[in-house]
Parts: sequence; C-alpha cells; structure tokens
Amino acid sequence: MSVFRISGPEADAALQALTRLALPPARKAVTRRLYSGDALIDLALVIRLPGPGSFTGEAVVEVMTHGSPAVIEALAEALFSVGLRQAAPGEFTRRAFLNGRMDLTEAEGLSDLIDAETQGQRVQALRQMEGGLAARAEGWKEAILDELAQVEGEIDFPDEADVPDRLSKAAGPGLAALREELLSALSEFGRGERVREGLRIAVIGAPNAGKSSLINWLAGREAAIVSDIPGTTRDVVEVSLVLAGLPVRVADTAGLRATEDVVEAEGVRRAKLSAEGADIRVLLVDATDPSLEGRDVLREGDLVLLNKVDLTPALPSSLTDVSRETLSVSVKTGEGLEAALEWLQCAIAERYSPGRDPGLTRARHKACVERALEALSRAIGNLDVAAELSGEDLRAALLALEELSGRADMDGVLDRVFSRFCIGK
Repeated sequence: MSVFRISGPEADAALQALTRLALPPARKAVTRRLYSGDALIDLALVIRLPGPGSFTGEAVVEVMTHGSPAVIEALAEALFSVGLRQAAPGEFTRRAFLNGRMDLTEAEGLSDLIDAETQGQRVQALRQMEGGLAARAEGWKEAILDELAQVEGEIDFPDEADVPDRLSKAAGPGLAALREELLSALSEFGRGERVREGLRIAVIGAPNAGKSSLINWLAGREAAIVSDIPGTTRDVVEVSLVLAGLPVRVADTAGLRATEDVVEAEGVRRAKLSAEGADIRVLLVDATDPSLEGRDVLREGDLVLLNKVDLTPALPSSLTDVSRETLSVSVKTGEGLEAALEWLQCAIAERYSPGRDPGLTRARHKACVERALEALSRAIGNLDVAAELSGEDLRAALLALEELSGRADMDGVLDRVFSRFCIGK
C-alpha cells in the first residue's frame, strides 16, 4: 500500500478532480475510483480531514492506493497535472508548527521518534512529541511573567500609595527558585543527549589482556581480530550494541604500553583519547600477568575486569587496591561475563535512561536555557540596583525561552530543524 497526503487550500478541489464525485464526509474512510483524464488509475481508500483539526492545520486529504510502482507513478502525474507539487522534507510538520498545531520542541520530538532505533529513544521522543518539554518551558515562562509583573509594578506606578515600595524585591525568592530549576534542567542535559545520540564505552588495558575477545563476546560475532601477538589492535574498532534500551558504541582500543613502534604508539595515543571521551571505561586486566596500565584514565563509575581467572587460583595482591567496581571474569570460558554485562546494563539504565521530567535533548535546547539562565541571574543581581534593569533582563530570559519553543523570529533555525525530516513528513 502507498499513502499520498495532500495539504493546503486546494486539497478538496484536487480530490474532486481525481474522483469526479462530490466530497465525502469529513473524517470518514470511503472507497473512491481515481482518474487521470478518462483513464482509471486505481480503487483507493480516501479520508478527508478539514482544517484546522488536521495534522498540518490545513485541509488535508489522505489517499491510500495499491503500492505498485505503476499506480504510484500514475497518481503522482495526475496530482501534478491539477497543480500540486511534491512537499519538501519536513514541510508537513513545518506547516503544523507554523499553524500552531505544535511547538518546535514537539516537532523535534516527532523527528526523533521517526529516527528512534531503541526503546529508550522511543520513550524520550514520544514524551517530547506529546509536549512534555513544551509544558516544562511554559511553566518557566509563567514563573518569569509572575515575577516580571511585580518588577513592572514598581516601574509603572512608583508614586502610587497602594503599590508597596520596592515591590520588585518580592520577586527575588521566586526568581531564585526558577534559577535552581534551570540549573537542574541543564545538569540533566547529558542524559537526554545520550539517549538521543547514543553513548560510548571504551575497553582499555595492556596488550593481550583480552580486550578484543571481550568485544567479540559482547557483539556476538568476530568484530575484532584476536591474536596472541601483542599489539595486534592498533586502531580504535567500534561495535554498535543496544544495552538497557539505549544505543551504545563499544570501542576496542590498542593495548596500552610504552613502545618504540611509531604505528603502535599512535594506536596507544588514540586509545587514551577514546577512553577520555567515553561515558564509561572498562579496564581489562590480565590476572596472570597483572598490569594496571590505563588506570590513570579511570573515573568514578568505571569498571575493572580481572580476566583469565580460570588460569590463576588467587588474584595477585597488586590488584586488591583498585578503587573501582571490580569483577573477576574469564573471557575464554565465559565465567563472570554475564555478571559484567548485567553491571553495564544497570549502570547505563541508572545514569542515562530517560528521566521522570522531560529533558533537554539537543544542543539548541541547552543554548536557549543557558541564555535564559544568564539573563535570569543578571535580573536577580539588578533587583538591588534598578527595577528597570531587572525588567529588561527578565524580558531577555523570556525571549530565550520563546526561541526554545520556536515562537521567536528564527527562520534559520527552522530551516535546519525541518530540513532533516524525510519527504512526506
């Protein structure tokens, strides 16, 4: 089956030209024969959706035909012949936004839902598409307007007896509370961004610690070359997985050691860079030949795996002071690997799964809230200086939040957002 969506003031006229019949009842699926000139194109299912109660806010007609290339081509030519044109990428959603059917954050949520590959991404995108972030931003704007009213009261009626002196001072507590809310939203940005774009895990350690074998076990295939020769892995090799419902890229890195080999040394440098930029680092240590090479790049919340415990009855004392979560495994026999995987799943779910409150998921969201926070902080400081200055700062904060919802003049931003949609959405 193929679906043609027609939106705009001529949608009904185009439907009549195709069917040669009166318009069907609104919001009721009916079958109609479609014609091009005197030639029958297909027997189709047609739904007519008058504006403004349609997706785009305009008159919309949806035509569902058989999906053969011949039918699609014939119907497209018939639509072009009555004056219609093909929609640009994201044009239907852009029209919905311009007609007030959704704000910009909801449109971005729809885009993310279309692109979602994991359950975590789906949940976050749906929450945003249904207006979660829009409602949160609206609450922030209402809070600013409430306090701005007090500031403006002092500015507009400075000599009125029934307007308390220094009325703007009363705005201080409310603005301080709002500042904490914005700071909290910004602190959660990493979580929303990771859900949307995916997170990275770097597997590091000395040569022959078993890193490539671990990567292959996680991937369920031979993604990395395994060899007894130290230094086999000389570049960063990544595999894509889904852990805790989120997209994850796991990087197999070159063995960390001092070397005179120029190529291997470059691999070691890239391995350290990969580890520094990762969200979680896994240090793999050979329990039979312990080396804590790479320990210096570990951070709180990382994981240490003591590999080859099937070959040694007791762990060396040098491994007992590792100040990270430490698990014993054998990549060869599989001992402990399920426990390690469960640890990673739990850590990812706890740190990066979509939070209870709709979060900021794009750099654009973060930039708007940062500008609002900066203006809000200036407004709080200016309450003790001049109400007029504080009022200007609060209006600047409102403008930043208007840009978040897409209600400010920002054509360049709109072009970037909607150009990423597919044709027909």
